[in-house]
Amino acid sequence: MIRPLLRLKVSWSLCCVPENCPDHNSSLSSWSPGHQPEKDVIVRRGHLFRLDASATFHTLTIQSGGKVVFADNADGSNNITLRTRHILIEDGGALHIGGPKCRYRSRATIALVGRSDDKAVPEVPGMGRKFIGVAAGGTLELHGTERVSWTLLTRSVPATGLATAGHAFQRNFSRGINLRVVDQDTAAVLFSERYDTHDSSNDSRRLTQLLGTLPAGRIVTLAVGDSAVKNLLAETKKAIEEKLGSSFVNDLQYREHENHDTGGRALARRNFTTVDGVAFSVTAYSEWKNGRKPAPLLPPLSLIGFPISGFQVDAVDQVVLNLQDKVQPTWQPGDQIVVASTDYSMHQAEEFTLLPCSHCTSRQVRIQGKPQYNHVGEIIDGVDMRAEVALLSRNIFIYGEMESSCYGDNMCQFYNHDTYGGHIKILRNFSSVHLSHVELKNMGQQREKGRYPLHFHMCGDVDQRGGYQEPTYVDGLSIHHSFSRCLTIHTTNGLLVKNTIGYDTLGHCFFLEDGIEQRNTFYHNLGLLTRPGTLLPTDRNETLCTSIKDKIYKGYTPSPSTECKAVSTFWIANPNNNLISNAAAGSQDAGIWFVFHSSSTGDSHGLVPETRAELTPLGIFYNNRVHSNFKAGLFIDKRVKTTNASAADPREYLCLDNSARFRPHQNADPSRPRVAAVIGTLISFKNNDLGAWIRGGDIIIQDSGFADNGVGLSFASDGSYPKDEGSSQEVTQSLFVGESRNRGTNGGQNKYWGVGGTDAKMRTLPRNRTFPIRGFQIYDGPVRLTQSTFRGFVPTPERYTSAVGFNLKNTWQLTPRNNLSQLNFQSTVGLRAFFGRPGQWFEENDLDGDKNSLFHDVDGSVTGYTDTYVGRADNYLIQHPGCVNVSQWNGVICSGRYSQVYIQTQGAPSLSLSISRDEYPNAPLVLRGINSQAALSQQYQPILMMSKSYTLHWSGLAPREVVLSLINFDKDDWVLVGLCYPSDTTFQIMADINDRQSNTFDDLTDYGTVPSIADLLNSGYFSSSPPITPSLLWFYLRARQRRDGHSYCSAKGCERVKVIATTSSKQTCNCTVKAYPKYSKTPSAVVPMPALNTQPCKDCGAKQVCELRFKMTSVNEVTMVFSQPGYFLVSVDACSGKVTKKTSFTKMDAKMEQYLKTGIPKR
Repeated sequence: MIRPLLRLKVSWSLCCVPENCPDHNSSLSSWSPGHQPEKDVIVRRGHLFRLDASATFHTLTIQSGGKVVFADNADGSNNITLRTRHILIEDGGALHIGGPKCRYRSRATIALVGRSDDKAVPEVPGMGRKFIGVAAGGTLELHGTERVSWTLLTRSVPATGLATAGHAFQRNFSRGINLRVVDQDTAAVLFSERYDTHDSSNDSRRLTQLLGTLPAGRIVTLAVGDSAVKNLLAETKKAIEEKLGSSFVNDLQYREHENHDTGGRALARRNFTTVDGVAFSVTAYSEWKNGRKPAPLLPPLSLIGFPISGFQVDAVDQVVLNLQDKVQPTWQPGDQIVVASTDYSMHQAEEFTLLPCSHCTSRQVRIQGKPQYNHVGEIIDGVDMRAEVALLSRNIFIYGEMESSCYGDNMCQFYNHDTYGGHIKILRNFSSVHLSHVELKNMGQQREKGRYPLHFHMCGDVDQRGGYQEPTYVDGLSIHHSFSRCLTIHTTNGLLVKNTIGYDTLGHCFFLEDGIEQRNTFYHNLGLLTRPGTLLPTDRNETLCTSIKDKIYKGYTPSPSTECKAVSTFWIANPNNNLISNAAAGSQDAGIWFVFHSSSTGDSHGLVPETRAELTPLGIFYNNRVHSNFKAGLFIDKRVKTTNASAADPREYLCLDNSARFRPHQNADPSRPRVAAVIGTLISFKNNDLGAWIRGGDIIIQDSGFADNGVGLSFASDGSYPKDEGSSQEVTQSLFVGESRNRGTNGGQNKYWGVGGTDAKMRTLPRNRTFPIRGFQIYDGPVRLTQSTFRGFVPTPERYTSAVGFNLKNTWQLTPRNNLSQLNFQSTVGLRAFFGRPGQWFEENDLDGDKNSLFHDVDGSVTGYTDTYVGRADNYLIQHPGCVNVSQWNGVICSGRYSQVYIQTQGAPSLSLSISRDEYPNAPLVLRGINSQAALSQQYQPILMMSKSYTLHWSGLAPREVVLSLINFDKDDWVLVGLCYPSDTTFQIMADINDRQSNTFDDLTDYGTVPSIADLLNSGYFSSSPPITPSLLWFYLRARQRRDGHSYCSAKGCERVKVIATTSSKQTCNCTVKAYPKYSKTPSAVVPMPALNTQPCKDCGAKQVCELRFKMTSVNEVTMVFSQPGYFLVSVDACSGKVTKKTSFTKMDAKMEQYLKTGIPKR
C-alpha cells in the first residue's frame, strides 16, 4: 500500500490576500442594479462591476472587457441571487464568483428562468435559451467553499437505521395494558403481551409477576388501550410505580360512556443507545380519537369515538452515518446528501437532510428521518462494498426554474414533469473556465441536443497543448436532478474532471460525444441513478426505443436489445482517456461503457476522417467502482452506427452497432505491436447481469474484485478466425464472490427475492430466482485466468451457481487455449465448473459453442489433475478411456493435445455437420454451424484431439467448396480427416498459407491422389472407391509452421486445405454406415492421464481484499498516478509550484533515507 510519508502545509492565509479575491479588486465599482425583469443588461468595456446585492434582469450580456464579480464578506453573510433568462459571456467579458485561492463564502444563487414556448424571447444562436454561455474570449470563474464532495460509509446502516428493523404497533380497542420489553443493547423487542386489567385481576397479577422478574437494564414500556383500571390491583400499580417510575398510574381512571366526546393523547418517549452506538427511541402512546356524526337523527353532540394505543421503536432523526473522510465542519445542518444503493437496484439510493449533531465526530453526520434500505459500510467477503455518500449542497447554486408539470413539446408523452431546465455551454477559444464546488440543479433540456447541465462544446485542446497556462478543470461540482446528462465533453481534449457528482439524470451522465475526445481525465467522480433519456438511441429504454421513430427509415421498428438500452453513467467514446478512482453507482444499463466510433460523428463529422478508436491504446483505467447497474458494471464493446437511416440500413444514426473489436496497437497502427489495455483494481458488485463484459485483446484485468453479479466477468475475443489475428485476455490477482453476506433489501425495484448464499437465507437476486450465477464466464477466448480466488458459489434446488461457467446458448467457437491456473476455490464453492444441462436458461444446450465448451487446467488447481482439459461429458471428440467424468459439472477431465479446425463451406445451405472420431464412431458430434441455416456459406469450428482420425458427414448434399484451416495447431500437430462425398465426385484440392493482414496466399500446393491412406503422410488425398457409395475423401491436416504467442496461426499465415468438388449426385452425403466398422479404432490416450494431485496448491489465489485505493498525488491540478507498492516522493518548488523531481521506493530503507538527505534538489 502506498503511504503518505510527509506533508508540509504552508499557510499563507491566501484568503486574506486581497489580490487573490476577485471582489477585492480596486478597479471594481459597486453595483446594485435592483430588480429589472424586463431589461436586457449589457456589461461592456469600462464596466467593471462588483455585484453587491440580489438582482433580476431579462438577460445579461458581459462582453468587450466588461466584468461582473459577486461581492463576498468575511463571515459569509452577503447572500446574492441573480435571476435572468440567460447570461452570455463573450469577447473579453468575465463573470467571477470567488477564486481558486479565495473561495466564495456567502451563498450565490443564479436562477435561470423561462419556458420553452416563450416566443417573446428569441433563441441566441448556438446557445438557445435559459443558459449561461461562454463564447470566444469569455471567462467564467466559479469557486465555492471547498468541501468533501463524496466519501464512503465505514459502518453499515440497516433499513430503518436499526439492525432489528425497529418496531411499530397500533391497535384500536385493545383493552387493558399493552406491554413491550425491549433489549437495551440491540433495540430488539423481546416480549409483547396484552393484560386485560379491566376484566381480569389474574392478568393484573401476571403483569406484576413479569415486572418483578425482568433483569436490570431492560426497557419496559406500557400503553393503556381503552379501559384498564377496573381490575388493576394495587400491587400492580405499586410495581409499575417502582419499576417504571410512573407518577400517573395511581391517577388512572375509567372512561365513562358520557365522556366519549373528549379527546387527547398521552405519550411517553425516551432515547437510548445500542452497544454499537446507534441511537434509538422508544415511544408508547394512548389516545382517544373523536369520530364523526353518524347520522342527522342523533343528538348534535353525539360523536363516535374510539381508543388507540401503540408503540414505536425506531431511529427516526437519530441515525448517524460514519464516514471515511473528515466532513466536518464543511458538511452543515440543512445540507442535502445522497447515500448510494449497495444492492441490485439503483433506486435504493436515498436522499437525506443533515441535522445538527453535537456529539458527532468530524467523520460523522446525523440525518433526518430514517433509511428505507440497507446501505453497506464495510468490506464484505473481501470486496469493498461501502456505499458512496455524496454532498449535494454547495454555496454557489445554479438552477433552472421549473414549471410544476410538463408542458408543450417537452417530451410530455414520456415525462410528467417539466424537463426544460437551464444549461451551461462553453465554446471554443474561451479565455478561461474553471468551475469548483458549484451546485447545478434542474439543468439540461431533454428535448434539445446540445443543452446539457455543463457542456464543453467543440473546444479543442483545453490544457497547455491548447495554449492554456492554467489547464481547464471542473472540480467538486454537484450536478443533480438534471434533465439531460450531467457533463458533456464534445470534441474537447485535455479537460480534468474531478470530485464531481452526477446524480439523478436522464440519459448518459458523463458523456464523450463524437468519438474523437481524447486525453481527458476523470478522477474521483461519482455518478448514480442514471435514468433513460430520449436524445440518442443509446439513451433509450425499450419503451422509448420503439416509440421514437422520427429518424428511422419508414416502416422500420427498432430492436431495443441491439440498437438501444445502453444508457450509462460514464459513456466513453474513445479509449484514450483516463478514468481513475471513479464510482458508477447505479444506471439503468451500464456503469462505464467504452463504445467505439469508426469515424467522427455529429458536429465533428469530417474533422477526423477515421477515428481508429478500436486501435487506440487505452488510457489509465485504475481503481474504479461499478455497482447497482442493471445491465453491466463495465462494458467494453460495440460501436455506433455512423450513417443515416436508409432503405439499405433503416436503423437510426448513432444507434448501437455490433461490429466493434477493440484491439489496441502502438499509434493506433495495426502493423505495429499490440499494446495491452490494463484494467487495474476494478471493483464490481451487485450488477444484475454482468459485473464486466469486455471484448477485445490484448486486455489485462488485475487486482480486481467481483461479487454478487449475475455473471462476474465475461471476456469476448477480439473476434475469431479469420477476422482476428489472435490476441490474449488475462485475469490475475482477482477475487470472485458468487453470493456474499450482503443480502440486500427486498424492495426499491429489486424484482427477485429468494433463498441463496452460503447461509441459505432470503436475499435479493440477479435476473431471476433460477438464473445460473457464474463467477468467471468463458465465451470464446483465448483467456488466461490465474492467481485468483473464488468463494460463495453454492447451488440451490432452483439454480446452478458455479465459479466457472460458459456463455449460455452459445453458437460461437471456443478455443482450447483458454487456460486456468493457480486458482483457489474456498470451501464455500459447491460447483467449481459447470457445462450446463438442458432446461431453463440453457434450453437444449446443444448449440455449437455449448458442445465445444472446453478449458485447460494448466496446473490442476481446478481439477486436481495437472495439464488436463475439461470439456462437455458428452463430447467424445476430446475423450479417451482414462478420462475422469465429473457428473456434477456435466463435464469430463482428459489429458491430450487439442486444436481447432475451422471449416468453411460454400454452395450447400441448411447443412449440419456430423463429426465422428474413429475411436468413438457411435458418438458423433453434430454441429449446425454459426450462420443462419439458410445461408449459402457456413462455418463450423470443432475442437479436435490431435493425432487422431475423424470422418465428416453432411445432412444433405455435399458442399461445392470446403476450406479447412488449422487453428491453434502447433508445429507438427496433425489430424487425419475423411470427408464424405458422392462416389462420382471429382476434386480439385490445394493447400496454401493465407496471410490475413495482406490477404495474400503463399506456398500454394496442389494435392494429387495417392493409392492408400498410408501414403498421405506428406501430401495428397485418398478417395475410397466403390462399392462404398458415397465415399470418403481422406487427407492429413498437419501444421508445418511454428505458431507464436496467442496467434491463431503462424507468423507466415494460416495453413489451409481447400477442396472444390464437382458432382451430379443428389445424394445425402452421410458415409457413417459404410465407414464403420471399417475405419473403427480402439480408443487410446495420446497423452497419459496424470495422477490426482492431493497436495495444496502453492501460491494459488488472490489477495483477499479488493478495496478502493487512492494511489496518486496532485500538484497544481496535475495528477500523477503510481501503481507499485511502496512510497512515492514528489519534490515541488515552493515558489513556482513546479514539480522538480519524483521517485518511488519499495520500502523505507537506507536508500530512501539517503535520498531524503541528499537527493532533493536545493534552490
